[in-house]
Amino acid sequence: MVSVGYTLMSEQAGPKQLVDHAVRAEAAGFDQLVVSDHYYPWLDSQGHSPYAWSVLGAVAHATSRAQLMSFVTCPIRRYHPAVVAQKASTIGALSDGRFTLGLGAGENLNEHVVGGWPHVQQRHEMFEEALQIIRPLLNGETLTFSGNHFDVPDAYVWDRPERPVPMAVAASGRQSATLAAEYGNGLISTEPDRHIIEMYDDAGGAGQPRYGQVAICYGPDEAECRKLVHDQFRWFGMGWKVNADLPNPDSFAAATQFVREEDVAEGISCVEAFGKFVDAGFTHVAIIQVGGETQPMFLDWAQEQLLPRLREL
Repeated sequence: MVSVGYTLMSEQAGPKQLVDHAVRAEAAGFDQLVVSDHYYPWLDSQGHSPYAWSVLGAVAHATSRAQLMSFVTCPIRRYHPAVVAQKASTIGALSDGRFTLGLGAGENLNEHVVGGWPHVQQRHEMFEEALQIIRPLLNGETLTFSGNHFDVPDAYVWDRPERPVPMAVAASGRQSATLAAEYGNGLISTEPDRHIIEMYDDAGGAGQPRYGQVAICYGPDEAECRKLVHDQFRWFGMGWKVNADLPNPDSFAAATQFVREEDVAEGISCVEAFGKFVDAGFTHVAIIQVGGETQPMFLDWAQEQLLPRLREL
C-alpha cells in the first residue's frame, strides 16, 4: 500500500499553525508529514517562511505515529553538510526514529541569502560532497573530510536515534538518480516519471522508497479555489530549471505574470495525479493543500473522504 503524506507547506503558514496542522493531519490518518525548507516564500501572497527545523522539532514532540521528512533540505549553501547531519540526527532522536532526511541541490530563492548562487555544475559537485559528509556522520562515524568545496577537520554527531536517520535524495535525471542510489536510502521526485524510477533502480536503488508530491486545492467553491491556486501556486508548473535560479518572490511574480488561471487549474488535481505516481512506482506520495487558511477544512474532508479513496489505489 502506498503511504499517503501531508505537506506542512512552510511558505503558506506560520510555525504555530504548522504544528497544529501536523497534529490534525496525524489524527486524520495521514501516514507521513513532510515539511518544506525555505527562507523565502515563492510569492509574497503566500506570506510565510518559518525555520523548518524548529518546526520539525516541535512536530516531533507533538506527534507520535506519523513519519516525518524534510522535503527538501539543501546542504550546500545555507547549511553546512556537517550541521545538516547534526540537525537530522537530533530530529531523529526527538521523533524516536520517525524522521527521514530529504535532500536536494536547492534553489537560488533560498540559498542566495548567504552569498552567490553557484553554477549548476558546481552545485552538483558540492551536492555530492555534501552527501559524502552527511552519510557517515548519520551512521555515527568520526569524519575528517577535505574536498574541493567543503572541509571537515573533525566531526562526530553525539545524539542520534537507535537506527541511523535514512537519507532520501531528490533526482530529475540520470546523474542525480545515480547519486540517490549510491548515497541515499530513497528517491525523491516531483514528477510521476517512470524513467526516473528505472534509472534509480538500474543504479542500485531497487527496493528503496520513492517519494512524490501532489498539489491540490479543496474547497466548497471551485471558482474561489481556482483564484487561490492562481494567486499562490502559479509558479508550480515552470519547471526545475527556472525555479532553481530565480532569486526572490518578485522574480517569481514577474516570471508568472502572464500565467492564466485556467493554466494553473489544469495542473492542480487530486486522485488522478496521485494515481499517476502510484502507477509510476512511487511508494510515498504527499499531498499539498494550497492555501494556509484552508487546512482545517481540508483535513476534516481528507479524513472522511479523501484518505479512504486514495487507499483504494
